[in-house]
Amino acid sequence: MVVIHHNPECGTSRNVLQIIQDAGYEPVVIEYIQEGWTKPQLQALFAAANLTPRTALRTSKSPAKELGLLDESVSDDVILEAMLEHPVLVNRPIVCTAKGVKLCRPSEAVLDVLENWPKGPLIKEDGEVIIDENGNRLL
Repeated sequence: MVVIHHNPECGTSRNVLQIIQDAGYEPVVIEYIQEGWTKPQLQALFAAANLTPRTALRTSKSPAKELGLLDESVSDDVILEAMLEHPVLVNRPIVCTAKGVKLCRPSEAVLDVLENWPKGPLIKEDGEVIIDENGNRLL
């Protein structure tokens, strides 16, 4: 089973979802901006992906700066609580598979947690080639 914590407004998230689908998976898609997070859910995801709230914090195109979360003195607990209130603060996409849990930025990082890869060529929305026509990973 493949689960993607997805934001359809994010190009990286769309690329990752497309890679997963092109590899033949029918992922469980969780649109976390709409559904929100629970504290145990985030704690489990972060632990499995070897992340902290600070390393998972989305700093651009989010209210992180306005909320004062970019200051190094802000604790992980404060960041985690802010993520519960503002789901967009969590960087995305986070993908869960039998091979592990990973924050998939850049989008080709999803290949690290997929057993099966899509056939090439595989090209991102911006035209960058991830897998060539021979099935070789380029990025």
